[in-house]
Amino acid sequence: MYKIFYVVAGGALGASLRYGVSLAVLRLGSTSFPWGTLVVNIVGSFVAGFVWALLDQSTGNQRNHAFFIIGLCGAFTTFSAYAVESLRMFQDGNTGLALTNVLANNTGSLLAVVAGFGLAKWLFHKA
Repeated sequence: MYKIFYVVAGGALGASLRYGVSLAVLRLGSTSFPWGTLVVNIVGSFVAGFVWALLDQSTGNQRNHAFFIIGLCGAFTTFSAYAVESLRMFQDGNTGLALTNVLANNTGSLLAVVAGFGLAKWLFHKA
C-alpha cells in the first residue's frame, strides 16, 4: 500500500514538470509541430534510463522505483498525447509531419533511454 503513495507523489511532480516544460517549449517554438511533447518524451526517457541504471545497482528499493519510474517519469512523459497529436496530423492531411513526429518520438526516446542508462552506468560504475 505504501508504494501507491510514492507513485502518487512522483506522478504529481512529473505532471507538474511536464506542464511547465511543455509551456516553456511552446513559448520558444512553432505551434505547428508538438515540440513540447517531443521534448518531454525524450527527456523523460533519458531520466527513466538513468534512474533505472541507478536503481539496478542499488538494493532494488521498490519505493524509489515507484516514485521515479512509475510516478515521476510515467506522468512526465506523454506518449498518449503524442499518439493523439500524431493521429490529428494524419487526419488533417499532414502525413509528413505525423510520420516525423512518430519517428522522432520513438527513435529519440529509445536512444535517450539507452543514453541515460549508459551514462549512469559509466558515472557510477563500481570498480
